[in-house]
Amino acid sequence: MEAIFGNLLNLQWQHVVMWGIGGVLIWLAIKRNMEPTLLLPMGFGAILVNLPFSGAVTQVLETGVEEGPLDVLFDLGIANELFPLLLFIGIGAMIDFTPLLANPKLMIFGAAAQFGIFFTLCAATLLGFPIRDAASIAVIGAADGPTSIFVANYLDSNYLGAILVAAYSYMALVPIIQPPVIRMVTTPAERRIRMPYAQREVSKTARILFPIVITVIAGLFVPRSVALVGFLMFGNLIRECGVLDSLSETAQKVLANLITLLLGLTVASRMRAEDFLNKETLMILALGLVAFVFDTIGGVLVAKIYNLFAKTRINPMIGAAGISAFPMSARVIHQMGLAEDNQNFLLMHAVGVNVSGQIASVIAGGMILTLFG
Repeated sequence: MEAIFGNLLNLQWQHVVMWGIGGVLIWLAIKRNMEPTLLLPMGFGAILVNLPFSGAVTQVLETGVEEGPLDVLFDLGIANELFPLLLFIGIGAMIDFTPLLANPKLMIFGAAAQFGIFFTLCAATLLGFPIRDAASIAVIGAADGPTSIFVANYLDSNYLGAILVAAYSYMALVPIIQPPVIRMVTTPAERRIRMPYAQREVSKTARILFPIVITVIAGLFVPRSVALVGFLMFGNLIRECGVLDSLSETAQKVLANLITLLLGLTVASRMRAEDFLNKETLMILALGLVAFVFDTIGGVLVAKIYNLFAKTRINPMIGAAGISAFPMSARVIHQMGLAEDNQNFLLMHAVGVNVSGQIASVIAGGMILTLFG
């Protein structure tokens, strides 16, 4: 009984606030269906680690150090970047690069939509964050949770928990964030531009060679990106080779879901009140939003510039799909096109840009590691 009252006496208002944050993440997962495989375990984990003397995390007791399972998982799965890389295999197995291969110029817009990363890097540095923390925060703009984990952990950022909450929360909020930003930088006439899609035949050989060639090119020009790009492309090779269908299905469903669940719980070990509730966390959340907004603007503006010189105009909204939130951003663009003109089908174009953004984001992450690692 005395131990129970002792625990209650150690309960602080900061713990209760973190319970509330955990509850919000669980609510978003269940009620709003926003990245439930990640936000639900992350929310529950935030509650687990913010109970006084929680056995879920390492505690220093009078009898010695008692290791917590979440900290053990962190050391096994995130400290050595294992979980993010395994997740990339699953993501790669989900992605069909055929729309991009049929129209390679879409890669331009995937690259352009990484502008928010470098804009946010400058902003975070000006706000006083050390350069390695600023670089880690900037990668939120990749709209790619595994890349954010990989880079922030590799650079030993002090704000891993806040960075991951921002990265995955904003990924889930893409349908809310992107539409007003896109409308702000486009005209109704631009949003109604139709793009008929006549898909060029892409051979099986091309689909198999693509992940191999991309890995080699990335390795030659941005060596630090090899782990990120390589595991993503290996997952895609499993999908396209045609002889590992059962493994491809396992990677897409079982592996991806299991690793995402473990990631959510493990990241929560860095959401302890004493580390999370500070002004830096609020600044990181704000900078994450800035990164997403400028990613969207960068993709759209490059598409508008392209129209100044192209014989056949494109709908500039597809440039916004260059953020790496696959396939949510492509769906958002498609729905916006239909809202402007119910015969304007942009899905395949947006998907092509979206998958190119997936490649561009991991290469951008590799560039950040090369510059600041």
